[in-house]
Amino acid sequence: MNSSSRRAVMAGAGLMAAGAVTAVALVAGGSPKDPGGGRAERQELVAERGRTVMPFDLEQTTHRFTPTATGGTQDVVADRRGDTEQIDLIRAHLRKEAEAFGRGDFADPARIHGTGMPGLAELRDGHDRIEVHYEDRPDGATLTYTTRDSALVDALHHWFEAQLGDHGAHAESGH
Repeated sequence: MNSSSRRAVMAGAGLMAAGAVTAVALVAGGSPKDPGGGRAERQELVAERGRTVMPFDLEQTTHRFTPTATGGTQDVVADRRGDTEQIDLIRAHLRKEAEAFGRGDFADPARIHGTGMPGLAELRDGHDRIEVHYEDRPDGATLTYTTRDSALVDALHHWFEAQLGDHGAHAESGH
């Protein structure tokens, strides 16, 4: 093999290694440092994982995360007024999640966003100091997280920010 061929093989191996590192980072819940395409790849991976955990259609719904002084609210709403199919699916899912989070079971967010998701370990460990309240709303449902522990408030805010970044166009910051 001549030196040009060797360089081409080495360059190809380098690209494969870089791709493998990116894939491992995404699967592990990390994010690649490439701001150009990494975020879009991460959001697609999260959307793909979300389809296996959340029964509603991400393309027809929006997550809204609103931090508060005592925790925050998470709304999931149908994008089309009166979309009873999506609204029913949202409500069933968030009822289930409220019960699970109250027990310290954050397996679903971990499956979607990775076990290294910001705030997740703190929420799991401090679940007994967080009140999770479910409520229907006309276009979906709301989970309200309340705690007196400032470290858990910070963890909730970090968790919300991670979800905003990961869900991309399917999420927005509340007001």
